[in-house]
Amino acid sequence: MTETSSAYQALAAALRERIEVVRDRAFFARDPAGHLARLRSVSETIVALQAQLPPPVDPQLMHYLQRCSYDKALAFIEERAA
Repeated sequence: MTETSSAYQALAAALRERIEVVRDRAFFARDPAGHLARLRSVSETIVALQAQLPPPVDPQLMHYLQRCSYDKALAFIEERAA
């Protein structure tokens, strides 16, 4: 596994995690503050991983990440990995 592929795999994992947290309505209902804290944490991880992507980063992917279109960013990464 190359450094580039592992960087994208880590970002994809964080994107999946954030999407799961957003969809976890039971967690939100049970613990709104905890849900927000988890969402904030994984979002910060995504920003940090985004900054570590080796250049050049595809402009379309950067567009998705900068606009927080995380479903689209994940789909973009998964399409390139297939």
